[in-house]
Amino acid sequence: MGKTGSLDSFGTILSGLAKRLGLESRLLELRLQHHWREIMGEPIASHTWPDQIRFKKLYLIVQNSVWLQQLTFLKPTLLARLNAEAGQDLVTEIVLRVGQLPSPDQQVSLSVPSNAPTTASPEDLAEVSAHAAAVHDADLRTRLTEVMAEALARPNRS
Repeated sequence: MGKTGSLDSFGTILSGLAKRLGLESRLLELRLQHHWREIMGEPIASHTWPDQIRFKKLYLIVQNSVWLQQLTFLKPTLLARLNAEAGQDLVTEIVLRVGQLPSPDQQVSLSVPSNAPTTASPEDLAEVSAHAAAVHDADLRTRLTEVMAEALARPNRS
């Protein structure tokens, strides 16, 4: 009898796909926004918001200049927490900006993908379909295809 190949977990497949498509930092950004309080703890999380990750820099909105000054000294600790959450060094620098924090209602809606129609190229759609073809569940395959196509259609992918 022939030797059967090993099966990869769904998480391993998605992780490899995210890396191949360059979506790791965007996925980390969404995970940070969704779980910010658990990752940073209440005192820091209630005065900050992870706005975006671009070119391995986390742009962190800070409530006021007092918190900005305090967090300047905590950057190494914050970076260690972030990269521990990511499981690798996806963030190498934190850029602090004083700004308006989103309300709790807005924070939830920021982390949910929009239902805007995608305009991914036919080549991207073909690649996405090829990657999703291994998923046996039709509903899951369809949703995975939509999510990947939407990510590829975004104009400012990092």
